[in-house]
Amino acid sequence: MKRLSLILVLLLAGCGQNNDHAWLGYAEGDYAFVSAPQAGWVTDVAVDRGAWVKQGDLLFTLDDTSQIAARDTAQAAIAQAEGQMGQAQASLELTRKELTRQQGLMRADATSKQAYDQAKSNYDTAAALVAEIVANESQARASLANAAYQLSQRDVISRTTGRVQDVYFRQGEYAPAMTPVISVLPPQNIYVRFFVPENEFAKIHLGDKVKISCDGCANNMVATVTFIASQEEFTPPVIFSITSRKQLVFKIEARAPGGLKLHPGQPVDVHPL
Repeated sequence: MKRLSLILVLLLAGCGQNNDHAWLGYAEGDYAFVSAPQAGWVTDVAVDRGAWVKQGDLLFTLDDTSQIAARDTAQAAIAQAEGQMGQAQASLELTRKELTRQQGLMRADATSKQAYDQAKSNYDTAAALVAEIVANESQARASLANAAYQLSQRDVISRTTGRVQDVYFRQGEYAPAMTPVISVLPPQNIYVRFFVPENEFAKIHLGDKVKISCDGCANNMVATVTFIASQEEFTPPVIFSITSRKQLVFKIEARAPGGLKLHPGQPVDVHPL
């Protein structure tokens, strides 16, 4: 009788394990890698690892000596053009009056063709000078706008909200252009990656709901399957399972609106719903 009772207990335990079947996985995140848009020396890092940043917060600053010089040069060119314009317009007005006078004298046959041609040439030269100064000023203003933009890019701000995961360059280091200086993890970018054995692969489909559980996690975490690998692979080393580590598995990813309240690398159990 005792032997029969023991067999029944073992059978019930086995049934419980089957009902509690879960696929193993871990939390993962899509990081936002904030790069220096231009190469330069890092003069200041405004955040530390683990800091929470919002859109618009300053992350780091690059040396701006060259950009300030370009801005000042453009401003000086604009001032020079503005100073030249007054004299050039005055000269243009004088030559216009003289040309008008010579035109009247020509109609009255009171001047020579040479005098008229000289007045016309002087007017055309004065008009060309004004046009040249206008063009130079327009070019200088375009250079100023570009210099101001380049200068603004030396203060790199966050374009997203999240937690700073790492800082790759510190003050005094040279950051190449398009090289990440800081990584930020937006909370909505946290998802789970889990692995389904080959013999259970037919049970999972894109759009399926799965329940996620882990030690100390909330009991109501549900995500939607958004990715299924097209080829099987061997169970990755991060999944510590004696019974399944040698089996072929398919990599699956599941996400939830607003992200999952997990930490990247945190092991999880995934249950089909």
